[in-house]
Amino acid sequence: MTTMDELKTLEAAALAELAACADEPALRAWYTKYFGDKGLMKAALAGIGRVAKELKAAYGQEANRVKVALQTTYDAALAKEKAAALEAALTTNPLDVTLPGRTRLRGRLHPATQILRQVTRVFADMGFEVVRTREVETDELNFECLNMPAHHPARDMWDTFFTDRPGVVLRTHTSPGQIHVMRAAAGKPVRVILPGMCYRNEAISTRSEIQFHQVEGLVIGDGVTMADLKGTITAFARRMFGPERQVRIRSSYFPFTEPSIEVDIDWPKDDPNRDRLTKGTGWLEIMGAGMVHPNVLRAGGYDPDKVTGFAFGMGPQRMLMLQHAIDDIRLFWQNDLRFLRQF
Repeated sequence: MTTMDELKTLEAAALAELAACADEPALRAWYTKYFGDKGLMKAALAGIGRVAKELKAAYGQEANRVKVALQTTYDAALAKEKAAALEAALTTNPLDVTLPGRTRLRGRLHPATQILRQVTRVFADMGFEVVRTREVETDELNFECLNMPAHHPARDMWDTFFTDRPGVVLRTHTSPGQIHVMRAAAGKPVRVILPGMCYRNEAISTRSEIQFHQVEGLVIGDGVTMADLKGTITAFARRMFGPERQVRIRSSYFPFTEPSIEVDIDWPKDDPNRDRLTKGTGWLEIMGAGMVHPNVLRAGGYDPDKVTGFAFGMGPQRMLMLQHAIDDIRLFWQNDLRFLRQF
């Protein structure tokens, strides 16, 4: 067999093997066999050295023709196989691009935060500045500066959590913030609210929790009277609950105010839990208030003979309970999504 015959035989065998390749790996293996570093096509091209001088040109032309023919046929077979594989992938696991995307769940503010912001917004519209103070206080600021010395029986009303440092407690109310604000104001007029978390060591029930938000209010200036306090409370209640809700103001006692009052809002009459939550009265307390006691003014650096002021403390979570007829304050901190997703 001449060397030209060997080229024809090589071409025929290569084309037959190429036609028998069933997938892309088989095609890759065929290419390595014929076009790799030690491939048969490379060996055939090197065989020109065995050809007689007068036949070298013809052999070279034929070898190049076979090389190009095999390369072209391989490229076409590989492209066809890739197209077939893509078609199989699309038909086996079809993707309907017209389907709507999956909705991503969005978070939201906790209901306690929502009502806290609502209360803050109402007072901000009334000209009150918002001030945040610390939740860990000294016994002096939490009690003594608020007219409750160590022997005072009113401390029993604000049983608290004590830290391992003597004289340091978790604040039982936002009222210590009054002292911070007064001392910072240094004798100037004050109109602020102080929202924040408070802590009390008491039994947990439908009406009481060991931790809760509170909003403290403080106004100090020349000629501030009880009438100013009542007007502020009434304006706030109408903004929060609407003009149809009733506000009840009754006398009370707090060591840091004199005189002192408590403010109630009527509970919706159509709520079946009305009597249980309001203890049969139909009213729910939302706020304690009064004129700032002279001793508290002195502790804050003010002269009670020259200025007067009023203060109040309210529970915003109870206000949310009023707005939506929620009958258990414990729901706010149980992290039950069935409850939280309603707000």
